Amino acid sequence: MYLKAVWHIKERGEDVKISTIAKMLNIRQPSVVQMLKKLNLKNLVNYNKAGVKLTDEGERIGASMMRNSRLLEVLMDSALKVKIDEEMVCGIEHHMNKQFTDALCVMLKHPRKCPHDHEIPMGECCKSA
Repeated sequence: MYLKAVWHIKERGEDVKISTIAKMLNIRQPSVVQMLKKLNLKNLVNYNKAGVKLTDEGERIGASMMRNSRLLEVLMDSALKVKIDEEMVCGIEHHMNKQFTDALCVMLKHPRKCPHDHEIPMGECCKSA
């Protein structure tokens, strides 16, 4: 949830600040700070008073999470023709492995954007397509 929030804020071209994350997630700032310290210890973010940046590992995991979510949104919107349910997408994307994600991407013909017009991070399967 936090990595995705950092990814979204960064994607919008904004500085990633505690207050922005708190507002996006509807969580109090001290709770955000507490979680960022944990993510910092796991080497997923670089967090200090100036702001938050994803590490290479945080970037890799964040890209994977966004890819999973956005491919599921394309599946729901384009293939299944059902209303996108963000809660369902969030629940499913955590259980997707690389094999499933790549198969879904191939089935959907390697979409570059989700229904919300956000870029879908490319996977290995896209590079050979």
